[in-house]
Amino acid sequence: MISGQELTLFGGDKGWNASDWTASDDRVRGGKSQSYLEISDSSSRFHGTLDIKTLGGAGFASQRTTGENCSWNLSKYDGIKLELGKADAKRYTFILKDELLPSNPDNGREQSTISYEYDFTVSEDAAMAESSFILVKWDDLKPTYRGKEKKDAAKLDTKKVKRVSIMMRSFFGEQEGEFSLSLKSIKAVSSASDAKKGVVEGKKTTLRSLCVIL
Repeated sequence: MISGQELTLFGGDKGWNASDWTASDDRVRGGKSQSYLEISDSSSRFHGTLDIKTLGGAGFASQRTTGENCSWNLSKYDGIKLELGKADAKRYTFILKDELLPSNPDNGREQSTISYEYDFTVSEDAAMAESSFILVKWDDLKPTYRGKEKKDAAKLDTKKVKRVSIMMRSFFGEQEGEFSLSLKSIKAVSSASDAKKGVVEGKKTTLRSLCVIL
């Protein structure tokens, strides 16, 4: 792996495109939560309302990437870097998938596959500074299936990442209501462990992502 190399997936010099994202909220299960991704200049804002009363304490609101045939090869990198702006104190979940299945022919809903998840909260100091980052190493991602941890699941196949998502969920009734998180960029990075310590060795090289259409 090349130390200090970055691959910009979204944001940064590449910018954000609203057509790359779509809402995936609990309304598909009869809930009333709703999310939006608001694009402005070089940043985006993930925001909306998390309703937990309709589904009895559960609820989720998320934005995910579009393009069912898109695939990113991130095997040369060590993890993901989320560059953040203004944020609230709620807990968010970053999600990757390496498999997508066709919709269920009986009800038209997307069939479930393993999700690889990382929960995070922006500290009060970082939120006030409106500039912070979260580093997610591949081993930090927890495999889940339909919201439950699946300890016997294989590790994320970083050679064929199919989907990127950002989610607000209730965590069994712990949080609800309005939420807001500004995202400056999402990048794949090498030497994530060193960067987490504030050290990046070598010359940093920034590349733009290539989504391979299968």
